[in-house]
Amino acid sequence: MNPSHDLLSRRNLIKTTAAAAGAAAIAGLDVQPAAAREALQLREGATVLFQGDSITDAGRDRKTAGNANNFQALGRGYPLLLAHALLADHAQSKLKVYNRGISGNKVPDLDGRWQADCLDLKPNVLSVLIGVNDVWHRVNGQYDGTIETYRNDYRALLARTQAALPDVKLVVCEPFVLRCGAVTDAFFPAMDEVRAAATEICREFDACFVPFQAVFDTAAKLADKEYWLRDGVHPTTQGAALMAGAWLRATGAVAGS
Repeated sequence: MNPSHDLLSRRNLIKTTAAAAGAAAIAGLDVQPAAAREALQLREGATVLFQGDSITDAGRDRKTAGNANNFQALGRGYPLLLAHALLADHAQSKLKVYNRGISGNKVPDLDGRWQADCLDLKPNVLSVLIGVNDVWHRVNGQYDGTIETYRNDYRALLARTQAALPDVKLVVCEPFVLRCGAVTDAFFPAMDEVRAAATEICREFDACFVPFQAVFDTAAKLADKEYWLRDGVHPTTQGAALMAGAWLRATGAVAGS
């Protein structure tokens, strides 16, 4: 990269995103820099897809969902902030960024819509954040899935993806909560089991891992939990910025040839 364009470098974009959430929080995060592993390569024309539940959905406009890099289609959460950073940092790469998160989704819900909302888009990079509803709906008596359901269905989903898209780069995001708002002791130990399963699956599929729980645990020492997650689950604006900074740090998302 041209040194004269240093303000658009990945490092400075990470710092800029981090500053929005609190520089001190990012400085103390337990996020392994991508330098410790192979950084995520974003080649020219690459498609980046964010998948998940309401945390990813973040109020995205379904009517514009088919348009890559569309402001309304990306929602108001971390995918929008990441699209801003990635598109600015890779201005000549002609990236296409999509958000296909749907509020309320669990792993089985992803499976039911995977062909249209993932495979047909042929993502080069697929980032998945799923798991909190697999616990929350169980706590509320609206779902009877077990940790085995989560683990087995998630594993099958990624295997299906790799079979259809052998070159896809996977990013597995750690499900997270903070004990406040809607999150009570009833979420545990199920939430810990889901997090452990996501970590296990990440290793099995050699995916990049984004440790969001560690991110928010650290941030919660610097400001009230509700400052980051308004109900213990859904991020505030600053919580979304924190997620975007952590995602960039964990993946290293660099331009490829």
